[in-house]
Formats: sequence, structure tokens, C-alpha cells
Amino acid sequence: MNYWTNSIIPFGGRSRRRANRGAMNSQVMGLMGLGGLGLGAGLMFMFDPDRGRRRRALARDRMAHAARMLSRAKCATSRDLTHRIYGALAEGGNLFRREEISDGVLTERVRARIGRSVSHPHAISVTVNDGHVSLSGPVLAQEAPRLLSGVSSVRGVKGVENMLTVHTEAENISSLQGGRPRTGDRFALMQTNWSPTARLLAGLAGGALMANCLARRDLVSAALGTAGFGLLMRSATNLGIKTLLGIGRDRRPIKVQKTINIHAPVEQVFGFWTDHRNFPRFMTNVREARPTGNGRSHWVVSGPAGLPIEWTAEVTQQVPNKLLAWNSLPGSTVSHGGVVHFEPIHEGSTRIHIEMCYHPIGGAIGHALARFFGSDPKSEMDADLLRMKTFIEKGRTPHDAAVAPPAAGETIPSRPSLRTSEATTRQQAHLAGGP
Repeated sequence: MNYWTNSIIPFGGRSRRRANRGAMNSQVMGLMGLGGLGLGAGLMFMFDPDRGRRRRALARDRMAHAARMLSRAKCATSRDLTHRIYGALAEGGNLFRREEISDGVLTERVRARIGRSVSHPHAISVTVNDGHVSLSGPVLAQEAPRLLSGVSSVRGVKGVENMLTVHTEAENISSLQGGRPRTGDRFALMQTNWSPTARLLAGLAGGALMANCLARRDLVSAALGTAGFGLLMRSATNLGIKTLLGIGRDRRPIKVQKTINIHAPVEQVFGFWTDHRNFPRFMTNVREARPTGNGRSHWVVSGPAGLPIEWTAEVTQQVPNKLLAWNSLPGSTVSHGGVVHFEPIHEGSTRIHIEMCYHPIGGAIGHALARFFGSDPKSEMDADLLRMKTFIEKGRTPHDAAVAPPAAGETIPSRPSLRTSEATTRQQAHLAGGP
């Protein structure tokens, strides 16, 4: 029996090891396959015959910009870390020696703490006498405990006399009107904007958690690695988690501003913008722009990986030949809005100024990835406006438009029939180039 047991167990162990190696090899091959597909898709995107050159140039610019920003961040972090080390050493030294603090210096320290504790620091009067602080003036009820505890913790304060007038609401008290809420001294990672040192330490911690996840590959490590990735992105961007993921009411939109000059009368340019059928003719990602009545229109655009994205927009303000404003309706996949200003300039030209804001899919992370590859609305608008300029001035659809040229019988903007001298032509070309 012992003979058979000893002979079977090693055999079973070897079988299990072979099975584990086979499963691991399958996983490795699967990951290599996915990596190969991703690499192939990236190469196709970057070496596209029509737009690959522009995408590569944009990627180089983004990398150069990122390198400059990294250099600036390194200098700022080094200074901040040095100052904090010196400050910690100074604070530690003060714990072991007694110093005489004048009433004037102590007053300024107390006022600095008040500015971080209440929303109306100007309403508080401070009197200091030999280290004893007297506080008077109106204060909101929810801020009074934080104010008193904060002043008591100031180094050099021997006692605090409370002569404050507490109000549950601002009511008709002039000194309590307006103001900005204060949170007092908060832990560095609980603040909205992190200091360079806090971002450095959080980034290192996040990187360590991700490395641990790759090394151990269990459920707990995966959860910690996910948290580490969020911590790393939070420290790298200095944006809140809700802003990064594009969730919540107080998320910040991406703002875009562009200006271009078009050698055409303002009436013609404004009429072009009010006809939704023209947008697919110069915007490469717009598949359909169809008016639905009452100032509304339905849009279908090509999103990430060519997936269609739809929304309904509504014209909120329209002043003929001057202004056109719109906004997406609630429930749209991409929430956005904007305004276009039309300004006639000399010699029959028009200056267009566009202001737009939108909430990208995936929040700031999705916008950063799209921007790196030059496929975000802010980058796409440059090329779209140039195609629009060509379409209006020359009267023909650009070769890379989203739809085919108009069929026979359709009206398209005609090119201005102007015969000018060579000097005038150069002047018009300068005007058309825009700022």
C-alpha cells in the first residue's frame, strides 16, 4: 500500500503542476493576443493614410508638453517638500523651548486662524493682552465651535474669552452676508487641491498598491490595486474622483474657445450655421444632424471605436447675423452647450468666435485619453473649422467630410465672385487665416 501511495502522489503532483503551467501559459497567450490586437489597432490609428500624419504630430506635441509639465511639477514638489521639512523641524524645535510672543504677533496668528475657521473673518474682533485672547462680534452657530477650538490651539495663546454673538442664520446682519464657507484645518488628502508633497506621497502609495496587485494576483490585492490606481490618477491630475469619472452634479466641464475668419458675408455664414444639413459636410464625426422642429435637432456622431452617439440639442438664443446659442437636452449621452458669435469685418469677411463646454464620456480620464490621440472635440474642432472655411469660401465639400457631396439640385454656399489684384488677394488670405 505504501508503495502505491508513494508512487501515485508524486505523479498526481506532477499532473497538477503541468495543469497549472498549462493554464498559466493559456493566460499568457491570451494576454499576448489582446496586447497584439491593441498594438495593431494603435498602429492602424497612428499610421492612417489620411490622418495618421496629423495624429503623430499631435502625439509628439502632447508628449513634449507632458515632459515640460513633469519638469515643472518636479521643481514645485522639490521646493514644497524642502519647505515642509524645514517647517517640521522648526515646529519640533519650538516644542522644547519657551519663547516670548508679543501681543502684535499673537494677534496676527489668531487672525490667520480665524480666516481658516469662519466664512466672515472680518466680522470678528480680536483683542490680545499678555497671551489672553478676547473674541467678539457676530458668528454663525455652526462655525463657533470650530472658531474657538482653532484659536485655543494657536501657539502662544494662554486663554480665550468668548464674547461672540452667535446667530443660527445670517438674517439681516450685514457683516454676515455673502462670504465663503471655510472648513478649517483639514487633513491634506481631504482637501480639494492637494499640495505637491501630498500628491507625491499619494502617487507613490498608489504605485506600490498596483505593483502589489501585479505580484500577488488575488482578490484582496486586486481591490487594493484598483484603489491604488484611483489614488495614482488623483495625485497625477489633482482632480476629484467624481471629476475624473465624470459623475456627480458638481463635475467640471471641459471648455473650448476657437476663432476663425471666413472670407464671406456674415449673412451667408450665419445662414450656413442655421442649416443643420451642412454640419456633416465639414465635420468628419457627424453622421447626421436632423432638425425636429421647435428649435430642436437630433444628432448622430461617431464616438470611440466608431460607435454611434446620439443626442438632441435645442437652440436657446438666436440673433440673426450676430449670435447662435444651443444646449443639449437632459438625458443626452454627452451633455454640452455653447454659443457662436458672428462679427462682420472689412471687405466682406466674417469673424466667428465659438465658446463651448461639454462633459466628456469617462470624465477627465476619458478626455485625457482622447486628447492624447487628438480625437477630443477640442482637437477635432480645429480641423472641422478649416473644412468649414473651405466649404463656404470655395463652395465644395471637403474630400474628408462625413457625407458625400450634395446631390444635383441641392443648394450650397457659393464662392464670392471677386476679382482682385495680387496685393488684395494676399490681404484677403491674411484675413482668412484668422488670429
